[in-house]
Amino acid sequence: MSTPPDGLPIYRVITGPDDAAFCKRVSEAIDLGYELHEGPAVTFNGEHVIVAQALLWRGQP
Repeated sequence: MSTPPDGLPIYRVITGPDDAAFCKRVSEAIDLGYELHEGPAVTFNGEHVIVAQALLWRGQP
């Protein structure tokens, strides 16, 4: 597949609290054919650790 499914963009940034739900969202994107772009960005909002992970479409593994 040369383009992401369901009209998803080629470049995505997934953000959220550093928890199992965030890890699952990133893992699902990898399963679709996205690859991690560099390492994550991490910050603390005073209550939770917040993570941002960029992903690039590379196609089905």
